[in-house]
Amino acid sequence: MAPSPAEAPRGGRFRDLAVRVGSAAVMAPLAIAAVWYDFPWFDLLVALATVLMVAEWRRMAGGWRRPGWLLFGYAYIALAVLAALWLRHDAQFGLLTFLWLLAAVWATDIFAFFTGRSLGGPKLAPTVSPSKTWSGLAGGVLAAALVSVAFMAWSAASGLWLALWGALIAIVAQLGDLAESAAKRHFGLKDSGRLIPGHGGILDRVDGLLAGLLFLAAVRLLGGGATPWN
Repeated sequence: MAPSPAEAPRGGRFRDLAVRVGSAAVMAPLAIAAVWYDFPWFDLLVALATVLMVAEWRRMAGGWRRPGWLLFGYAYIALAVLAALWLRHDAQFGLLTFLWLLAAVWATDIFAFFTGRSLGGPKLAPTVSPSKTWSGLAGGVLAAALVSVAFMAWSAASGLWLALWGALIAIVAQLGDLAESAAKRHFGLKDSGRLIPGHGGILDRVDGLLAGLLFLAAVRLLGGGATPWN
């Protein structure tokens, strides 16, 4: 989510939209293709992302000057990566689950961005991320729920229960976004890196996805193998 209309930078509320869309147009098809074709492409993409995330976190945390923060970040990334590999390589639900998760998180990010910039309103967490608004969160939750309904139709499943999962994933993704924002504020940084034009670093782009992966993996572990599809 981004600044409200009153706080929008000179040049319009959507000044950086073209750059953001261009970056997404390059990254999204690559991610979807890797997920679709699975091994070895998915594993290679995850490995590359892991290297980049570890490097960004090391820079953010200041290396071994802050060993506690450094190890915490490494552990968080490692657990999320293991969750990604575990969930995707599930023979029965892996492809469907991962495509749905990507769609739900992306829908959350996109509609939170547009809703927040268009409507503005009360801040979600002003001391952590002053640009995020409650209207943006509501837009993201609604979008994730609607995308999940579309996935229900695409997969020929019945009922609307996946919409609730989508709404929950949207909230989890925004919590992941806020957690990364809090870390950047603590370290005095605006972005985790400059790798992706319009987005910042790889951690800036996948913070919500990492949280979603950890959440789904925890549900599966604690729920006896439960997934959004069973």
